Amino acid sequence: MSTKHQKVAIITGASQGIGAALVQGYRKLGYGIVATSRSIAPADDADVLTVQGDIAAPATAERVVTAALERFGRIDTVGNNAGIFVAKPFTDYTAEDYATVTGINMAGFFHLTRQALPHLLARGAGHIVSVTTSLVDSPDSRVPSVLASLTKGGLQSATKSLAIEYATRGIRVNAVSPGTIKTPMHPEETHEFLAALHPVGRMGEASDIVDAVLFLETAPFVTGEMLHVDGGMSAGH
Repeated sequence: MSTKHQKVAIITGASQGIGAALVQGYRKLGYGIVATSRSIAPADDADVLTVQGDIAAPATAERVVTAALERFGRIDTVGNNAGIFVAKPFTDYTAEDYATVTGINMAGFFHLTRQALPHLLARGAGHIVSVTTSLVDSPDSRVPSVLASLTKGGLQSATKSLAIEYATRGIRVNAVSPGTIKTPMHPEETHEFLAALHPVGRMGEASDIVDAVLFLETAPFVTGEMLHVDGGMSAGH
């Protein structure tokens, strides 16, 4: 067990994009990390423990929490970053689409947060932070997004509910609501269209989301917050 870390963060969807950037961001703060995704490879950094698994499965959450406690002896932050976006007209969604999106976006949040929260409560301190989407608050007819709104909107509501439920017990719960971020999820040929969706005229960078998450991480009087990092999308079009 390592004892040199002041704090330890779990990051889901950590193999690429925002998740991989969050791992590096928390490492710069000196955190030990448990990073998980379906395909994540072992890390060169001895202070980053990787756990492969489907975040929609309860067994993955159990393995991740167990691994964090065995390696580091504590959990301080749960970073619910894993997510999938399927843009289709509502009547084109299939039962398989529904199962996949709700599994990753909602069940993953539920299982991991439920497994980790007792360990945060035992310490009397901790932070739960989720990555949602600005489309929850500001739907756009050019981007059909009902399943994103159903699932990530659920996370935003759950964020407020958990923040109030545990406000007197040292646990803060927040969310970052991004616009479209330049990650491997979005092929380069789509970037011009996606950039134009934002009032600022460009896509966001993973570093923009990391900066927002780390602000929330170090803001002790902020809980129940939906921090929009979306190039103005939530302000209007």
